[in-house]
Amino acid sequence: MTDGSERKLTAIEICAGAGGQSLGLHLAGFQHTLAVELDRDAAATLKRNLSRLAAEEGNAEPVVAVGDVADLSVWDPRDHRDVSLLAGGVPCPPFSIAGKQLGSSDERDLFAWAVEAAGQMKPDAVLLENVRGLSMPRFAGYRQAVLDRFSELGYRADWRLLEAKDFGVPQLRPRFILVALRDEFAPYFAWPEPIPVVHTVGAALYELMAANGWPGAEAWARNAARIAPTIVGGSKKHGGPDLGPTRAKREWRSLGVDGLGVADAAPGPDAPFDFVPKLTNEMLARIQGWHGPEYEWDFADGKGRKTSTYRQIGNAFPPPVARAIGSAIASALRKDGQPAGEHGAILQYHDEVYRALREQDGHVSIAWVRKALGGTLDDAEIRRRIEFLSKDFEIDVRQRGSVPTYRLGDWRAFRGQEDHARHEAFASHRRRSKIS
Repeated sequence: MTDGSERKLTAIEICAGAGGQSLGLHLAGFQHTLAVELDRDAAATLKRNLSRLAAEEGNAEPVVAVGDVADLSVWDPRDHRDVSLLAGGVPCPPFSIAGKQLGSSDERDLFAWAVEAAGQMKPDAVLLENVRGLSMPRFAGYRQAVLDRFSELGYRADWRLLEAKDFGVPQLRPRFILVALRDEFAPYFAWPEPIPVVHTVGAALYELMAANGWPGAEAWARNAARIAPTIVGGSKKHGGPDLGPTRAKREWRSLGVDGLGVADAAPGPDAPFDFVPKLTNEMLARIQGWHGPEYEWDFADGKGRKTSTYRQIGNAFPPPVARAIGSAIASALRKDGQPAGEHGAILQYHDEVYRALREQDGHVSIAWVRKALGGTLDDAEIRRRIEFLSKDFEIDVRQRGSVPTYRLGDWRAFRGQEDHARHEAFASHRRRSKIS
């Protein structure tokens, strides 16, 4: 593949959902060759829209594979070694603040597996996104294991917490983003800068809210001239469509929105002036960033099931954010501008305790770790970090007299192991149709 502005940029996307990231990457200049998604309704939306985009541009229609992304009968990463970008939004529940944050112990965790898939495919770049919870101290060791594995595979990788509101989307929606690039491209990468204009719920939705003649629409839009809380798509393990937990519903209420469900249509002319409306799926799609001619997207309705469409929208990666990051990656792969060489050098989301333990074959004490780190952490913080590590890694503890010593063992994360507990758990959930 050649460098420069004429270079064809291709993408394979895993856990692609209904295509928020897909559309953003398309607008950034990437051409999908394959997308993999478990949910059939989301996959139908994806196929419908990716096929349309390919036809409009005269490109080959991408394959949309439906099934477990880690099932080699669905696709095999080793068959796709000539691709510019591997991207995906691997499942969020293992890291979500709203959940139990089980990390590697959650059968839905696919982050480590995605890293190994990248190792088999050898793309020029990798983009993986997840929830803010993955940025917390609880997962410091997990994050470091990901970074170190990418380094072994010949990539420079780093994390960044980005908020959708900074990229023209009228909601907060913080997302924790990992970008990894091969050594030759990494110096050309720079994280996208926020745009100067902030979009609000009222401005985004006034047209739709007034479409059926509701007399209170203009006043409603003035009150809603703020950023929305994060839309929560939910999962098949939990109930129907609503706009999040109690605190989020209170925030929606302050915007003049009833968060207890999704409406079929905007309020009509007979609705009271001070009516508190629910949002329609079309409105929710706008708040998620599907707004304007470039962002046209046709959602498969799952045989008329409103909840299916809501989940597709609510679980999506906002297309404008994906476009901003995709454009930054595309620029790096074209080697635009002067190399800065900084990607992967910032230590904000690294874990020095994990690194210190990993570099030792034997057991070491808290005092040894403190000394190895130059006294930058006290004993209580080191113990806390080791406790966090024990949730995702085997930690062998041995007493040396009265002093406990520690040895870092295997990472419990699923990376494709044939004997991993994920296989049995996944099969059980699949039988109950409650995987996500």
